[in-house]
Amino acid sequence: MTAERTYLDHNAGAPLLDEARAAMLAALARTGNASSVHAEGRAQRKLVEEARAVLAGHLDCAPRQVIFTSGATEAANQALSPRLTVAGRPVAVAKLYVSAIEHPCVLAGGRFERGAVVHLPVTEGGVVELGALEALLAGHDQAAGAPMVAVMLANNETGVIQPIADIAAIVRAHGGFLVVDAVQGLGRVPFTMASLGADFALLSAHKIGGPQGAGALVLADPSVHPEPLLKGGGQENHHRAGTENVAAIAGFGAAVGVLAQGLAQIPRIRALRDSIEGALHTISREAGNRAGEPVFFGAGQERLANTSCFAVPGVRAETALISLDLAGIGVSSGSACSSGRLTRSHVLTAMGVGDELASSAIRLSLGRDSGEADAGRFVAAWTDIVRRLG
Repeated sequence: MTAERTYLDHNAGAPLLDEARAAMLAALARTGNASSVHAEGRAQRKLVEEARAVLAGHLDCAPRQVIFTSGATEAANQALSPRLTVAGRPVAVAKLYVSAIEHPCVLAGGRFERGAVVHLPVTEGGVVELGALEALLAGHDQAAGAPMVAVMLANNETGVIQPIADIAAIVRAHGGFLVVDAVQGLGRVPFTMASLGADFALLSAHKIGGPQGAGALVLADPSVHPEPLLKGGGQENHHRAGTENVAAIAGFGAAVGVLAQGLAQIPRIRALRDSIEGALHTISREAGNRAGEPVFFGAGQERLANTSCFAVPGVRAETALISLDLAGIGVSSGSACSSGRLTRSHVLTAMGVGDELASSAIRLSLGRDSGEADAGRFVAAWTDIVRRLG
């Protein structure tokens, strides 16, 4: 195995940024509980509130709208609740309408009963069928409770960006609540809570160069919130009990603080992704009958600039992943929560991709520091894989 590694799996988790590491080390050097009233506790509380203000500033919302969690999975389980509070009044939610391409933590339905979860179909391009959403909400039994809809901003496997503004308008017209998994969009798609149009947004630190084990549930309106998932003390303004993970939160805030640098890299990253996809076409053509033309899933739709999910007929994902790893290149066959098992992607299934093609699906996802050398190593390794087919 080569000693030099090329990491092209940033959608699974980005490398820890220097700024985040420094903030975490500074927090770990302190003593105290952020809920304590003495000087040590107040110093810890200051770190938490500074991080909250940074994230709120990036999303153009008030700090009290930000609830820190252990990650997006916890945030999803809190947001996906059949019991909400609206302006101090309890509001029942009867059904959860969730797109078929959501991350498993959202597909699981949170605290809804299995029978109360309805899957929304998507097009072959991986975009939610707006007509189907409209029809389902039009037929929703409002007397039983309000509807809740969960649709991700950008898909973690294909990178396809959803028409969230259109979805939000449909949900609002039917008196529903919208939950948006914005994990993959943070730092890659400019948005604010207002522009998103969601009632609740889910975020994760380790996708943007922050630490694993930190995330957030962001409320569009602090008077509209789900019943707490974790009950106990009054932390996070009584929304999430438990002693705050100050170091992880500080690292999250530090990573958010430099997001503008990553957003500035989007045009360069898109050009790099496009050059890789062009090279894959060239490799297949030059290989003759040994490999088919690459298929890029969601290529006809708006995608994250850093993401390419593709399949080359005749090149199985399992074989390619092993070969790439031995060549020092880290990519994925799908979402990180599914990798390792190499089971068929539920995202590609929802898009109508056949078994044979789906078994060849590879996802590469670039980061802010990915460069021409990384692309060159991947292309060289892929060329070798295709040449060895015949």
